[in-house]
Amino acid sequence: MDINFITILLIVNILLAGILIFIEKRDVAATWAWLMILLFIPIVGFLLYLFLGRQLKQKNFYHLSNKERSYLQLAVTNQANQIHNDQRFIQDELLSKHSQLIMMNLKSANALLTTENEIQTFSDGYEKFNSLFEDIQNAEKEINIQYYIIQRDSLGKKLRDELTKKAEKGVKVRVLYDDIGSKKITPSFFKDLIKHGGEVKAFFPSFLRLINFRLNNRNHRKLCIIDGRVAYIGGFNVGDEYLGIDKKFGYWRDTHFRIKGDSVNQIQGRFILDWQQATKQHGHIIEEFTFNNVESIRNTPIQIVASGPNSETEHLKNMYVKLITSAKQSVYIQTPYFVPDASIMDACKIAALSGIDVRIMIPSKPDHPFVHWASLSYVGELLSYGAKILLYENGFLHAKTIVIDQEVASVGTTNIDTRSFKLNFEINAIVYSEKESSNLQNLFLSDCKYSSELTLEKYQARTIFIKIKEAISRLLSPIL
Repeated sequence: MDINFITILLIVNILLAGILIFIEKRDVAATWAWLMILLFIPIVGFLLYLFLGRQLKQKNFYHLSNKERSYLQLAVTNQANQIHNDQRFIQDELLSKHSQLIMMNLKSANALLTTENEIQTFSDGYEKFNSLFEDIQNAEKEINIQYYIIQRDSLGKKLRDELTKKAEKGVKVRVLYDDIGSKKITPSFFKDLIKHGGEVKAFFPSFLRLINFRLNNRNHRKLCIIDGRVAYIGGFNVGDEYLGIDKKFGYWRDTHFRIKGDSVNQIQGRFILDWQQATKQHGHIIEEFTFNNVESIRNTPIQIVASGPNSETEHLKNMYVKLITSAKQSVYIQTPYFVPDASIMDACKIAALSGIDVRIMIPSKPDHPFVHWASLSYVGELLSYGAKILLYENGFLHAKTIVIDQEVASVGTTNIDTRSFKLNFEINAIVYSEKESSNLQNLFLSDCKYSSELTLEKYQARTIFIKIKEAISRLLSPIL
């Protein structure tokens, strides 16, 4: 091998090591891992770093103007002052009780609290998509659609065709999909929609459909906003499997919100940020973010909390930790993947040891074997602390829900794993409502009928082969 090439390679590795240590803000374990990779497998390590290791810039990732940033910061400051000083807020017992959580979400993630909202909850794919298609058919001005996965199957084609019909009638249609999640989608799939004026973009697109330098940073959000009037947020993607007709998974159990009210503006604003990032068109966020006049229907307070690899802190993980540690009676969690870091594990352990009714439901049927075995390892550890673990057996559980004390609940796209907390773009709606929280807890209890309980005795009786699979999967959990 040419000596000059070796010299250049060593210099590149030293520079990358310097970037890792002195510039990029990584945790110590990740820094050491990448240093070892770069030093011991220089060529392969360099390629791995290009595809999986590079961090996104955190300052002004969405290219907001000074005017836009100042305006949004002023909205946050004004609401923080209102929370401190407004007697109406203080007199609302539920909001006052959870004011610290509200303030943390506000200051950390710029998640404005809106109070005039109405929620409809879906746990079945047919019901969710029937409602969505009805809203699309009734659209008059604008439809914004964002999904991590859009499949080239009957449901994906129906969505495309419904959007095309509206574009033909002059409705503004925008579709944003993740390039890796929707890997089977090409622009030709939407050619008729584009022909009639619809706009379609891929988030972090691949180069020549073969190379993607943002392989590890995917947009996992699922949002639909119609006429700035109604919005959908939750776990359902677009594909036949989400209707429960895929033989591999069977029934698909998920949770999705349909929201009317002031929070629609917050969801719309989040879509516009992602859309402008994908299209490289900037400068319209103030007009789009919070200023649609929305009919006030019911007093259901909501915060829309978003996080991503561009965030300086892990907003959604911090929200989960705060929720769990603030519980006084119960913590009910549904997640397809339970691969938490130490902070989530400690929060669950402390809650369980404190006598809180901690229940965690994960699927019995895995879609990713390594993740499933890692999940079993973590929930198994919580059994000895008094947590109750349930394995959902009526198909596949994909819901991402947490309910605290039948008072506060969160539904969205965030799994309890490192990928959702650190690497993906995610979004959740957190609801401060006894009514809606009770509805979600009742859904959890109903799902218990289709679940088996993993007891400490059952877990300790697992075979040595299963223990080995769990140990290996847990070791790999930071990169799953």
